[in-house]
Amino acid sequence: MKTIGMLGGMSWESTELYYRLANQHVRERLGGLHSAPVLLDSLDFDEIAGMQRRDDWAAAGRLLGERARGLQAGGADMIVLCTNTMHKVIGDIEAAVDVPVLHIADAAAAAIAARGIGRAGLLGTAFTMEQDFYRRRLAAHGIEVVVPDADDRALVHRVIFEELVHGIVDDDSRDAYRGVVDRLVERGAEGIILGCTEIELLLCQDDIAVPVFPTAALHVAAAVEAALA
Repeated sequence: MKTIGMLGGMSWESTELYYRLANQHVRERLGGLHSAPVLLDSLDFDEIAGMQRRDDWAAAGRLLGERARGLQAGGADMIVLCTNTMHKVIGDIEAAVDVPVLHIADAAAAAIAARGIGRAGLLGTAFTMEQDFYRRRLAAHGIEVVVPDADDRALVHRVIFEELVHGIVDDDSRDAYRGVVDRLVERGAEGIILGCTEIELLLCQDDIAVPVFPTAALHVAAAVEAALA
């Protein structure tokens, strides 16, 4: 097996999900006592969140590039960035290493295309929903993205940063997210992208009538496939 290098901690609540799913996938595939070879660098999310608020993406890109180089030096055969939002600086990470960097939106796009869906709603941080770096990557795969309106975007972002990154999973927030999803479906969304890794702590397929695409789970599955190839 190849070694998966994970850039995590953004937040650690969802990074824990990455680590657990990677090991579960390997155990299911190989059986016995097998587990996933993983190198994990867990960053201080407060530092990254400050860069996001200050719009200092250049500094964030430099930091993540440096940490990715550290993972490669430690023996990682690939890099997985355990967050959707920070894929805004994926180019800085790719430029810093010589090993493959697996893009989370590519994993999502493959799953969406496999279901024959061409128009999907996107839930994520305000950065992911309002900026074009994520939608542009999906558009390159032929997927049209629908984002919530301004009030719904504010709601989705608030729940992520005030609740989910702190491990708070609230039933009222789940119901509010369902309302956001319903409005996206009314606007033509055929499926819903959980485009923030923490949202998978709150929503699952049982909560939503249309197909759901949990990006963290899909990202991990792609990483394990690459590790076993």
